[in-house]
Amino acid sequence: MQTFMKALFGIAALALAAAPAQAQSYPTRSVTMIVPFAAGGPSDAIARLIGEAMGKTLGQQIVIENVAGAGGTTGAARAAKADPDGYTLLIHHVALAAGASLYPKLAYDTSTAFAPIGLVNGGPMVLMTKNDYPADDAAALIAKLKADGSKVTVAHAGVGSNSHLCTLLLQQALGVKFTQVAYRGTGPAMNDLMGGQVDLLCDQSTTAVPQVEGKTVKGFAVTSKDRLPVLKDLPTLQEAGLKDFDFTIWHGLYAPAGTPQDIVAALNKALQVALTDKNVLARFAEVGTQPFPESERSPAAHKTQFDKEIATWKRVIGEEGLKN
Repeated sequence: MQTFMKALFGIAALALAAAPAQAQSYPTRSVTMIVPFAAGGPSDAIARLIGEAMGKTLGQQIVIENVAGAGGTTGAARAAKADPDGYTLLIHHVALAAGASLYPKLAYDTSTAFAPIGLVNGGPMVLMTKNDYPADDAAALIAKLKADGSKVTVAHAGVGSNSHLCTLLLQQALGVKFTQVAYRGTGPAMNDLMGGQVDLLCDQSTTAVPQVEGKTVKGFAVTSKDRLPVLKDLPTLQEAGLKDFDFTIWHGLYAPAGTPQDIVAALNKALQVALTDKNVLARFAEVGTQPFPESERSPAAHKTQFDKEIATWKRVIGEEGLKN
C-alpha cells in the first residue's frame, strides 16, 4: 500500500510539473489569426501589422486567415469552434458585439464564446464618395443625401460590419433609407467606390486615409467628435450639422472560450509588446488610428469593454429599431 501511495504521489507531482512546462513552451508551432473580412480591408491591415509584431515575441509565425462573410460572423463562428489551445485567434471589431443583436440565430453565444485577450486600437470612420459625386463639401453632401435618399447607393462589408453600422446610424441621423450594396469586405467595397460603381462608403480610417490622400475617392467628414489629425481638413459630422453623431471603431484580439489563462497571458504580453513597437505606432499614426492606453489593454479591461458594447448595440439596434 505504501509503495502504491508513493507511486500515486509521484504521478501527481509529474502532472503538476508538466502543466507549467507546457505553458512555458507555448507556442511550439505557428498560430492562426482569423480575420473575419476579406483581404485588403482595414481589419486585415491591422491583423497583419499586429500579427507580424506579436510573432517576434512569441517566436512563431502568426498566419493570417481571411474568413469573410455575414458581417464578420462566419469567421467568428470558425474561431468559436476552434480548439481552445492558443493556436487559433480572432481579431474583430465593434461588429462582433453588434452581431449578437443583428443576427438572432448565430452558431455561438457572443457573450460566452470568446476569451478576450486585449484591446488593440481605436479610431474614427471616414465618409467618402466616388470622385465624380456632385458635392464639394460635407454640408453639401449631407443636403444631397437627404434629398436623394434611396437614389444613393451605399457600399458596406455585410450586415453587422462597421461600414454597415455606420450606414445605419447615418440613415437614422438623416431620416432616409439608402440603397445598400453588401460586399464580402470593405476591400472590394472600396474598389467599387474607386471605380464609380457605388456612390458612398463609410470606412475605417485605416484604409480610408491612403485613398483620400491619394485622391482616388473624395473624403468629406469623419465620424468621431474630434477631427483626425492626418485628415485635418475634413470636418466631423457634428461640425457638418449632424448633432451628437459620434461613432468610433475599436479592434480586440480573442481566443476561443476555455483557452488556459497562462496562454491568454502569454498572448496578451505579446500584444502589449507589439503595441509599443515603433513601426506599429508609426503605421497607426499614418492611417489615423491609435492604440488603447496601456492601462486598458488587459484581458479584464477588454472583457469590460466588450460586454458594454454588446449591451449598447442591443439597445441601439433593438430599442431604436435600426434594421438592415
